[in-house]
Amino acid sequence: MKPLVALAALALSGCATLSPSPQDQFFSRLSALCGKAFEGRIASPPVEADASFAGKRLVMHVRECSADVIRIPFHVEEDRSRTWVITRTGSGLRLKHDHRHQDGSEDALTQYGGDTAGPGTAQRQEFPADQFSKDVFVRGNIPQSVTNVWAMEVEPGRTFAYELRRPNRFFRVDFDLTRPVAPPPPPWGS
Repeated sequence: MKPLVALAALALSGCATLSPSPQDQFFSRLSALCGKAFEGRIASPPVEADASFAGKRLVMHVRECSADVIRIPFHVEEDRSRTWVITRTGSGLRLKHDHRHQDGSEDALTQYGGDTAGPGTAQRQEFPADQFSKDVFVRGNIPQSVTNVWAMEVEPGRTFAYELRRPNRFFRVDFDLTRPVAPPPPPWGS
């Protein structure tokens, strides 16, 4: 009887590994929004650093989705320069910021972001700045950004959030998933 109990325990433990990871669940939640756009608002306390966003129409559009990559343009009024790119990696998820000029060329400050450092949750994933980003920030004379940690949250049917944190800096935009809006034009460079 003991070998049978051991076999059953082994079978059950094998089933546990088949359940999706928090990162897979998060990616699936984002994928479920594919093709949809939502308006947002700044949810963090107002500060001078956010003046270029204040009072402007903020729209995120889950525009492109594949099994491994989700591209989410973030429009600030008519500025279509920003796209968040979430990619599956061998060990989790990666967030990169693809910044483009109106002619489609890359901005000097682009492709920064980082990989998840832990499993996170199905609702929230955090992305500390990677070494590439730290080097970009130092070269760009914004060394305070080397401690950046970005986060995204998805609460299905309620909210999508984008967040940036570092010492003495907090920026967050909440998007209302209960009220889809018309998809905006393509981001610059697409």
